[in-house]
Amino acid sequence: METERILLRPWRDEDAETLYKYASDPEVGPRAGWPPHKSVEESLEIIRTLFHSDHMWAIELKETKEPIGCMGYFIYGESNINIGENDAEVGYWVARPYWNRGICTEALRRLIDYCFNEKGFRTLWADYFPENPASGKVMEKCGFHDTGDINYCSRLQLGSDRPVKVMKLERL
Repeated sequence: METERILLRPWRDEDAETLYKYASDPEVGPRAGWPPHKSVEESLEIIRTLFHSDHMWAIELKETKEPIGCMGYFIYGESNINIGENDAEVGYWVARPYWNRGICTEALRRLIDYCFNEKGFRTLWADYFPENPASGKVMEKCGFHDTGDINYCSRLQLGSDRPVKVMKLERL
């Protein structure tokens, strides 16, 4: 999957060093619910386990051919939100040097198109920590609306005790 500036592609073992470079930043992971990576080996293990999926992609910047974040979705039974069987929860993060450049919005719009038009999901869900309002703004720009629900995400490695705001986007 691609857009003008990015390519959403499978993660590769050789991405481990770059993943570590960005995922070790203490400002990145905690905003998404995971602890900063401690080594290249840890990043490689995450690529081989958590990111080794047909619905999790590296966000590659075409200009540099470097993975600068992650975009994906979780299906019924995998989600932190109580979603329906024909729904998905989307999630993403982008490295700090690429914040406020519209890259997350561009990637999420492409993922939304894929989820609705190729996968046939009826409703997409997302959540964000209130202390990370930029993530909520990305969701709003892409058509998500606040459900008013607050959730605690038991599957998060970091922040399972912190509330998240639940967002929703229904297929037209």
